[in-house]
Amino acid sequence: MSSDSDADPTIEIRRATHDDYEAVADFTGDIWPERGGDYIPRIYHDWLEDEPGQGTKTFLAEIDGEAAGIVQGVLLSPDEAWFQGMRVAADYRRQGVSHRLNEATFEWAREQGATVGRVMVFSWNAASLGAARASGFEPLTEFRFAHPDPDPDAEGPHAVSSDPAAAWRYWTHSDARSHLAGLGLAPEESWAVRELTRDDVERLAYETAVFAVENDDGLAGTAYRSRTYDREVEDDDPDDSSADQTTTETWAEYGVGAWADADAARSLFAAIARDAADCGADETRVLIPETPRHVSDAPYAGAGISDEPDFVLGIDLSGY
Repeated sequence: MSSDSDADPTIEIRRATHDDYEAVADFTGDIWPERGGDYIPRIYHDWLEDEPGQGTKTFLAEIDGEAAGIVQGVLLSPDEAWFQGMRVAADYRRQGVSHRLNEATFEWAREQGATVGRVMVFSWNAASLGAARASGFEPLTEFRFAHPDPDPDAEGPHAVSSDPAAAWRYWTHSDARSHLAGLGLAPEESWAVRELTRDDVERLAYETAVFAVENDDGLAGTAYRSRTYDREVEDDDPDDSSADQTTTETWAEYGVGAWADADAARSLFAAIARDAADCGADETRVLIPETPRHVSDAPYAGAGISDEPDFVLGIDLSGY
């Protein structure tokens, strides 16, 4: 998101199309070069919905016929909307573009039946955090990713089952659920979170994997695999004479990790490491609460962690 002043009525909002690719790539191509650049030009055609009525709508802002901004709304559940990819062209910042785009997504989401809308903002992106608050979003939670290495022989001190009832029971009473406002990664949409339900856990136990840690005192941890996906990465081998080569990495993604203590964390991460290895994954990421205990437990239990947290903000759409 980019901060804007009051909206300009000359800004026109319409559905973005595949034909807008060049214009969108042009104004997003120089965003965050120090962090590897913006992802939108790389995934635009896959990211864009093919036609109306798919529970997704991507909005393009135009000023005098020039592309000035973009944002996408996605319906994650019957009443939860997710907003992502807000970008404003450098020449049109502080001219009300993001305000108009937000208005369009809020109205669209409400028409679909959503009562809440949420966004994710990187903790280092101060401009987007300020713009989100100015648009009416309120802070909900923060999380970080843990990265246990796939390992078919990983072991922990406690037993871990795949019982969805036990996994759900631990989640309902965990401090992780309280901190995360009940949110976990959405299996339907990458880089999106929504409220985790018992039906989700029961379904994922058959479709992907769920985990329930049990120690001598009872249930002590839970996680679920939200998806696996392949990602192309550049091959930086200095001895390779071929230019611009890419390789493919397989990632296993786990929508939440919750545990009672460090030993429960070791057991949970060991189960995740075995599952990731069984999936043929090269890398993992596990959403964990951004609390001193969880963030310090993860490396103590042998898992890597991401450098920075992410923030989730939400807006009440019920009266919009």
